[in-house]
Amino acid sequence: MIFTKEEFKAKVEEIQSQSWYRNPIGFGLARVDRGQKNPEKILQATFPVVNWEENYGSAAVFLNALKEAGAAVDTTKTELVCEVSDAFVESCIETFRPYIPEAKGEEHKNVQVLSQLASLPLSSGLNADNFKVVFIFEDAVVESVEAAYLKLYALSSGKAKLRSLNLNGIFGALHNCAWTGSTPIELDWLRENEIALKLSNKYPEITMVDKFPRFLSHVIPADNTRILETSKVRFGAQLAAGTTVMPGAAYINFNAGTEGVVMVEGRISSSAVVGAGSDVGGGASILGVLSGTDGVPVSIGENTLLGANSCTGTAIGDGCILDAGVTILPGTKITLSEKAVAAIQEINPDKEIKPLMRGMDFLGVNGVHFRQNSVNGQIIAMRSTREIKLNADLH
Repeated sequence: MIFTKEEFKAKVEEIQSQSWYRNPIGFGLARVDRGQKNPEKILQATFPVVNWEENYGSAAVFLNALKEAGAAVDTTKTELVCEVSDAFVESCIETFRPYIPEAKGEEHKNVQVLSQLASLPLSSGLNADNFKVVFIFEDAVVESVEAAYLKLYALSSGKAKLRSLNLNGIFGALHNCAWTGSTPIELDWLRENEIALKLSNKYPEITMVDKFPRFLSHVIPADNTRILETSKVRFGAQLAAGTTVMPGAAYINFNAGTEGVVMVEGRISSSAVVGAGSDVGGGASILGVLSGTDGVPVSIGENTLLGANSCTGTAIGDGCILDAGVTILPGTKITLSEKAVAAIQEINPDKEIKPLMRGMDFLGVNGVHFRQNSVNGQIIAMRSTREIKLNADLH
């Protein structure tokens, strides 16, 4: 029996000292949505609390409770996914006893999750097998739906940096589903029951068909963050506080996003990152690693403007402007006058600025204005003299 915090800490140390134990990178308890036709198929995992490189005491309690409940606990693998049982919940509650009275609000959220689970009839049939405890021990190729969602949560919650996680295998792990809001439906089940559902006027309103849910189905953004259309941000994206995502051509893919207050009216493709104070203009497109970037993730600097319908497949530095309709790819040839070379070199003393450069040569080069010569069509670069400043009232 554990009654004091000192006894809890001693228990955690005892667990962590055992040869089988291993601290996870991330872990959490999840409610899962199963396939309507094939219940063994996990369509989605919802984590009320995500632990990422933190709360190792709770991890020790969870893993030990699984062993006491008779689950096969193998911490030598990259992932561990186990079903939640009454015995597991009871063991956790017993160990967390000293913290239960103060588990409210922002305090001891893992204990709050366990307390909520303890009030649910896990063995009643209705909720049986719908809860999982998930651990990631190594940032390796994604193997399970549950681990995929845990990584996406880590990104969208900001607990893991963009482009820091191994997401290889995620498309193979996730299932393509029909979505009614935040609820996934197995496509094979929908096809088999199409006639009955339509005749009985019970055919669901499908909002999309995708392997990824929407960001807002799983994440509560910061108070000063605005997303004007739910379909514009995919789960796994990361939005810094103050970001505004407008409707229309705006879109942010998974493992992509913003690092500060940003106006988004264009497309931020997978693995692309936009710095604070920047404006992605209407219809502007930042290419992903599979489309025109030579496989190199694109970073847009701070206080930079991507004009309407512009396109970039290479890094753009701080304080830059890409004029409307201009495309800069890694191999795009860009001409600079002698005056432009001198002016840009002055503020970038550690870079080599030449009269003829390619798009990829501007990595880390700040204060550049990219334009297109309206007479001969040449892409030219000059020193930017305009300060990019977002409207503080809007962010």
